[in-house]
Amino acid sequence: MNINERISQIGIVPVIKLNNPERDAAALAEALCAGGVPVAEVTFRAEGADIAIKLMKEAHPEMLVGAGTVTTTEQIDRALAAGADFLVSPGLDEELVRYSQARGVPFYPGCTTASEYHAALRLGLELIKFFPAEQSGGLVKIKALAAPFPMFKVMPTGGISLKNLKEYISCPVIAACGGSYMVTADLTDNGKWDEITEMCRQSVEIIKEARNG
Repeated sequence: MNINERISQIGIVPVIKLNNPERDAAALAEALCAGGVPVAEVTFRAEGADIAIKLMKEAHPEMLVGAGTVTTTEQIDRALAAGADFLVSPGLDEELVRYSQARGVPFYPGCTTASEYHAALRLGLELIKFFPAEQSGGLVKIKALAAPFPMFKVMPTGGISLKNLKEYISCPVIAACGGSYMVTADLTDNGKWDEITEMCRQSVEIIKEARNG
């Protein structure tokens, strides 16, 4: 099973911004795995993202840990040196996609327009991020773009919560949803690991229910 398939199987990707990775990364990895969500996208919006990736992979080697908000090749190098399994960017940058492909690492760029989908198609991508999802038209737009581009699986991120997770994940175009609702700054900064685990469990149940009818 490749990384795209593993992400799709899990169905939810926590989007993480850790303010204190040395203190919190290992505990967060434990909380996510305990909740049945062995995957994380650690964003470069915070200093020390590469440290967090390294510590989470060391704590739980079976986890898929990716780097998010990647905007430079230098960040790609740091992420991969830390052990990142995949890379995510907020927009579509051909240079970054090709750089990652040359390194043999999955890259999921943010795409919300027909032109961006077309560019992703030319780059040979199969799974793309739809960001920011709710602000860009949500499921209505995702379904509309799926008509001319049925070859893509989509990972919407931005505005996803327990309230609309079922609606999104029920759409066959959606491989997985990205979300920060189970890893908010309040939860991670204050070590509310049990709450994170519980929200992960709730997410897993919603995904199972949606996919099993």
